[in-house]
Amino acid sequence: MFKKKGVTDKYKWPLRRKVVAIICSVYIVGFTSFLFLFYGPINSFKEFWITSAMTTMTHQYLATWLYSDEYIQKVLKNNSILEIDEISDPNQINFRKYTTTIYRNEYEKEILHHPENDLYKVINVSGSGYQGFLVAIYDPSRISIATTAYLGKRGESILTVSERENAIIAMNAGGFYDPDWNSNGALPHGTVISKGQVVSDYVDARMGGGFIGFTKENKLILGNMSKEEALAKGYRDAIEFGPYLIVNGKRSFIKGNGGWGVAPRSAIGQRKDGIVLFLVINGRLATSIGADMVDLCDIMERYGAYNAANLDGGSSSELVINQKIVNTPVAGGENGLRNMSTFWVVK
Repeated sequence: MFKKKGVTDKYKWPLRRKVVAIICSVYIVGFTSFLFLFYGPINSFKEFWITSAMTTMTHQYLATWLYSDEYIQKVLKNNSILEIDEISDPNQINFRKYTTTIYRNEYEKEILHHPENDLYKVINVSGSGYQGFLVAIYDPSRISIATTAYLGKRGESILTVSERENAIIAMNAGGFYDPDWNSNGALPHGTVISKGQVVSDYVDARMGGGFIGFTKENKLILGNMSKEEALAKGYRDAIEFGPYLIVNGKRSFIKGNGGWGVAPRSAIGQRKDGIVLFLVINGRLATSIGADMVDLCDIMERYGAYNAANLDGGSSSELVINQKIVNTPVAGGENGLRNMSTFWVVK
């Protein structure tokens, strides 16, 4: 006798057909989601994607492959930063020690409440989509610019420089010439001043920014000027980069996310009482996507910066304390580090 096929058996799919159906369904859902995110009505995602890609030197194709040049320029125009057109007033920085136990807010307490004679304090910072470290440095006379020992030939890792300089703290500083996005970190962008002398002077038309540096009186001065004016201003250690975040207590005007996207970030600032702030934000991680210019301004304002500036970010954002990497760099080299040309060090 033969068993009569039922309805269930008649429409039962072979295993191969099931697998093909599942693959097709996943493809359709994925492709539909892709179209919705990248070409749908959510402008904030498209702005995040384009500005983040276009401010990198190695991943701009992530935007140019998907969007027209006209649309990219439109997005960048709607996300920009207008810096304060002033030079920092050094007379507003007055060094003093605090004896009070009454603080205006929790952030001031984090900065000012520290053991006697401590040189620095590390503060964990976090916000929507980012996590990082703020280092308060109580003696700015110990801060200086260090460079690769092979200027013009090749860069060095931050650990190598930190060890050679006998630095307690080291952080990346300015940008560097990066042809075809495959640089060895040999040639820093702009003028670099160390110990009151110009040690490098290269202009890369693709990079903007003004001077960021300390005078012989240990005051952080921000300003667009020539190298001759910078030396006359009394800079002892400086680099050229930007944009400026806060100048003379005034915050830069930021449209959208500032046009720099969301990425690992580094910044430097100084309070009116002379305390210097090093800031490094992790990025391109599941636990910390990164920060934009608004985030940097918010953090620096929160902790009382009177002057503050953005530094080279992305794969260059690195922080070392006592010869150990503190943040999570994303360069992908040895220890995730990148060969660079200039560094802020605290000896």
